Amino acid sequence: MRILKIFFLLLIFCQVAHSQNSKLKKANKLFADRAYVQAAELYEELDIPDSLLVNLADAYYYNSIMDKAVINYAKAISSQSFDSNSIYFKYAQALYGTKNVRKADSIMSIYNGKNLNTPTFISKVNLANPFIYDLKLITEGSQSGDFGITYFGEKVAFSSLRNTDNRTYEWNDKPYLDLYSATFEDRGALIDIIPFNKDVNSKSHESNAIITQDGQTMYFSRTSLKRVKIGEQKIATVRLFKAELVENEWSNIEELPFSSELYSIQHPSLNSDNTKLYFSSDMPGGKGSFDIYYVDINDDGYGNPINLGDAINTPHLEQFPFISDTGSLYFASNGLQGLGGLDIFMCEYNNEKWSSPLNLGSTINSSLDDFAFIVNSNDNTGFLSSNKEGMDKLYYFKRAENSRKLIVEGIVKDKNSKELLPGTMVTLFDENNKVIDSVQVKEDGKYSFKVRPFSTFKIEGYRPFYIPNTVGFETEDSGKIELNIELELESYDDAEEIVVEKEDGYVYIELENIYFDLDKWDIKPNAGKTLDVLVNLMKKYPRMEVLLGAHTDNRSTFEYNMVLSENRAKSAMNYILSKGIESNRLTSKGYGESQLLVDCGENCTEEEHSINRRCEFIIVK
Repeated sequence: MRILKIFFLLLIFCQVAHSQNSKLKKANKLFADRAYVQAAELYEELDIPDSLLVNLADAYYYNSIMDKAVINYAKAISSQSFDSNSIYFKYAQALYGTKNVRKADSIMSIYNGKNLNTPTFISKVNLANPFIYDLKLITEGSQSGDFGITYFGEKVAFSSLRNTDNRTYEWNDKPYLDLYSATFEDRGALIDIIPFNKDVNSKSHESNAIITQDGQTMYFSRTSLKRVKIGEQKIATVRLFKAELVENEWSNIEELPFSSELYSIQHPSLNSDNTKLYFSSDMPGGKGSFDIYYVDINDDGYGNPINLGDAINTPHLEQFPFISDTGSLYFASNGLQGLGGLDIFMCEYNNEKWSSPLNLGSTINSSLDDFAFIVNSNDNTGFLSSNKEGMDKLYYFKRAENSRKLIVEGIVKDKNSKELLPGTMVTLFDENNKVIDSVQVKEDGKYSFKVRPFSTFKIEGYRPFYIPNTVGFETEDSGKIELNIELELESYDDAEEIVVEKEDGYVYIELENIYFDLDKWDIKPNAGKTLDVLVNLMKKYPRMEVLLGAHTDNRSTFEYNMVLSENRAKSAMNYILSKGIESNRLTSKGYGESQLLVDCGENCTEEEHSINRRCEFIIVK
């Protein structure tokens, strides 16, 4: 009987183990197929090994369930059961999504290798932004799951999962997306909502429609129904399509030639004259994940895709480009520093290059995903999408000009040793050389100023015994909110062989000795040549200030020698002043016999007397 009981227990155990193993295989397959909602539910039913904690966290992360993503990323990091540092990026983004900013900054700092301080960053970008946004949720006519609203002639178009007759998308267990048109009313309502015809809305996802100025051509994204194995996963890529308006119906649907079943191309946008088509793609050769590209639209077709480059694209997501009627580029990114998730950025095209992207700040961006920004620059109104309330929703905004200033900041260091130079006075000048502000840097060597956009400035670093250095710069309307300017100062003794710092701590200009006739103080021709060297040095460095010190031998009384030395020092100073050096840069002093170099008493040789009878030149600033 006992053997029989053991047999049944083992049988039950084996059945449970088999069931657990079967469920785990199913969960892993669901995850591999990107059925994240179902995968997470099944993982939660099981006692999963540490090696699958990242899968569970990712399943929540990709559906913006950030509180549960945080818990499981933390467990995975604690167990060290991961093989990619990208977990730190996603963990930090999930922490931002739960508003745990301090912890998120700490984790993102590990990932980026540099210290981040989001509250400071927000204050800077808010100060730098050209506009302040008044953002409101569209409540009437819109619902959760709507996103990607765009201008569509006199109307708007948007993507929605509201059609419950559509099949369910495994990623989020929601209906497949369709495209809709509507009229937007200023009170914040969408009315006359109509789905696009069936030639456009297929059995797959359709989103992000954009129409040409003449209203005859539309571009939109559509997901392939067929999955293709790419690496270890089977993926249905997103492609771009074009439709033509024929007898008031969108037809003649055709795929753009640079689309592919091996990578995605999505989120089309047109420039103002419809000569360039911008989009987001993870095609090979990019910076990583999704980048922003464009193609030229020619009479005979399309040019080759051009990546917008390192100024805009990162190893992470850059998506939803929009070109305003003034030529500004707006796009969403989670690879550039932001508030969390996708943030909206802006940059300008000047001198054949894009300016550095400017985060639009906390009046429009949140700790979760903010994207699909569009604006009418004529009346400063527009739309965007965000999942800040849990699911994608549509928002509209009005914006007002911001009385803003940019930030210029940097550090001061020694040109040769590269050591920081605390105590340096850094001064900001405007284009007319007028002082705007100044600061004495502290131990960290850092300085920071607020400056106007579209202006010219210069910054000067000044420190005693160093050659002042000046750097000029111009500010843009947007882009660089931190103009990191390193001021490198060089000490006089590094720059000039005749300048020497001696053991007494003073910095001397070593010139040939100046000889005076006995009891005389007039400057002889040879002495004039020596002083000319000093004159040229002071002209080369117009901030240099010098103390002229005259010394005598001990062959007369102390009082007589003091008067004689003062006269000789003044005589040397008057000679230098006659050469155009300003009087406030020179000081003269007679020391008499008080600082003999050779204390030989009453038995001095002529050579020893000549050594004591000298002029010294000390740099005081």
